[in-house]
Amino acid sequence: MSKENINVALIGNPNTGKTSVFNQLTGLNQQVGNYPGITVEKKLGFCKLSNTIKANVLDLPGTYSLNASSVDENVVIELLLNKKHKLYPDVILLVSEVENLKRNLLLFTQIKDLEIPTILVINMIDRMEYKGISLNIPFLEDQLKTKIALVSSRKGTGIEELKKLITTYKSISTEPCLNASTIDEVYFNNLRKTFPNQSLYKLWLVITQDVNFVDLNRKVLKNDSFTKTDSELKRLQQKETIKRYQFINDILKIGQMIDVLSAKDLRSKLDRILTHKIFGYLIFFFILFGIFQSIFEWSKIPMEFIDTTFARLSSLGREKLPAGSFTNLISQGIIPGIGGILIFIPQIAFLFLFISILEESGYMSRVVFLMDKIMRKFGLSGKSVVPLISGTACAIPAIMATRNIENWKERLITILVTPFTTCSARLPVYAIIIGLVIPDQRLFGIINMQGLTLMFLYLLGFGMAIFSAFVLNKVLQLKCKTFFVVEMPNYKLPMFKNVAINVIEKTKAFVFGAGKIILAISVVLWFLASYGPGKKFNNAKEILLSKVENTRLSSLELGNKIAAYKLEHSYIGVMGKTIEPAISPLGYDWKIGIAIISSFAAREVFVGTLATIYSVGGSDNEDTIKNKMKAEVNLETGNTIFNFASGISLLLFYAFAMQCASTLAVTKKETNSWKWPLGQLIFMSGFAYIIALIAYQILK
Repeated sequence: MSKENINVALIGNPNTGKTSVFNQLTGLNQQVGNYPGITVEKKLGFCKLSNTIKANVLDLPGTYSLNASSVDENVVIELLLNKKHKLYPDVILLVSEVENLKRNLLLFTQIKDLEIPTILVINMIDRMEYKGISLNIPFLEDQLKTKIALVSSRKGTGIEELKKLITTYKSISTEPCLNASTIDEVYFNNLRKTFPNQSLYKLWLVITQDVNFVDLNRKVLKNDSFTKTDSELKRLQQKETIKRYQFINDILKIGQMIDVLSAKDLRSKLDRILTHKIFGYLIFFFILFGIFQSIFEWSKIPMEFIDTTFARLSSLGREKLPAGSFTNLISQGIIPGIGGILIFIPQIAFLFLFISILEESGYMSRVVFLMDKIMRKFGLSGKSVVPLISGTACAIPAIMATRNIENWKERLITILVTPFTTCSARLPVYAIIIGLVIPDQRLFGIINMQGLTLMFLYLLGFGMAIFSAFVLNKVLQLKCKTFFVVEMPNYKLPMFKNVAINVIEKTKAFVFGAGKIILAISVVLWFLASYGPGKKFNNAKEILLSKVENTRLSSLELGNKIAAYKLEHSYIGVMGKTIEPAISPLGYDWKIGIAIISSFAAREVFVGTLATIYSVGGSDNEDTIKNKMKAEVNLETGNTIFNFASGISLLLFYAFAMQCASTLAVTKKETNSWKWPLGQLIFMSGFAYIIALIAYQILK
């Protein structure tokens, strides 16, 4: 039997559970990337519908209508207008949710006018009884000229029926729900006569939207018959929207019944507490406090296991493999370097776990609503909160998310300040330094000092972003304001499957993304640390044995001293010694200097770099990374390198410094200029240096 591959597009308003339906259909069989030429995320999944039919399932960005106001919505429209696109849908799944059918159906009626087979997926049907809702499905199918699938992505019900329905997409009517041309019959009749072979509604979208549609000669549209001012087009769009809502209202009067008396709704009661002008902020603060306490408490055991395992692997490789450069590369370069990042998988996973739970539960939208009130005082609207909050995962997609901000200056300010928010790449640096210099003690028997410090660093980063926005707002003289509209989704228990997929995908992306960089840098660092110029490196043993005190050392002590001496005079040692005068006022030695420079590729490389350097430096390979760093001593002063003063200095440096080449590249792409990313680099690095310098000089 011949096999068929079909394209299925998931479209819907934000917060309708569209991604949950996508996850139910595809599971982990997903690919995540960006659309060509732009930085909007594309999620493509694959699923088997039957023995003969497989589907490429595309999860399109959330959109409220086909009247585009953002890059995300443009992506949806351009795909639906371009039949030559390789992912042009054979069938569309319009995902709605049972409590907001009226709003969701606006987009549905627009898509139906494009004459593409469309299935209306009504999600969250498990809440129908809870909300006192009943639906007349045969009536709705008849009026909307479609097939309806009732699903609960939370419970997984209706998914198999949906798959069967997709396989019958060729039998679904492509007839529009209503005739939009009645808003201006003369105008639309002219269009129909000039382009008899084109979909009338597609022509209307091309005229009113700034989208690419290769099959249409735009010059023809510029003649007098079709010329209308922007205000006239806006008026026609408003008439179209009103007409559609009149149609939807008439249908829902019969198709959807809501018995308010039988509803058991707690949402309004919870909202009064969680969005309260005082209690809302207190609750959010305590949630953050609990998250950061848990990150340190729960991750201790798995982190110690990973750290010890890699220390033993390094030692085992050195013992079992034949002596030589290749063995040294494996045991002193690759294993410690990879171990230096894998040790932080537990903390990264817990961070993404908590963020996913907050998003899935519907609480994150309340946080955005709360923060909007604060952001306005600093010249930004709530739309800037989304990039700033998502910046806790990574600044790169956070900067991409600013494309939803229409006002250019407001968007520019958000791009420039977002790197101050503490991203997950800073977490490994924070975790190792906090573990070294902040005592593992409890205040009042319950508050972990290390978790409290971590939360303070996150708040410090966010506070600096807000303050910088305030300053930039004054400097750039931002006059226009935009308004922020946020939808409050229903509260719901987070779906285990969605949370698990999100944690796995985000952690995997972090580990593999950072792992490639760390592996490459570890190899380069090992080479630079294992070889060096001049006699001091090549004749290290003879030079040390010429001193009487060294002849009394045991073979192990002598070996470690030779390794440390060679490291100091290796290529990397020479480089480190060159920059040491500039960083010693901050409390750093040349090894930390090398780690800071190498971590410009990615902040998390800092720990992997030190792990590689210390491994080459000859200390006992079974020592964990943390023990090696704790034992490091300044030979001139006799003090430990990682003490309270230098540790706080390092934490503050990484809190403010622009230690991420990828973020600079994205800033350049989004602003289309090197002026802004270079300004970011100079200001953030200079500010970080000054703050770290002041902190060390006061605390030492």
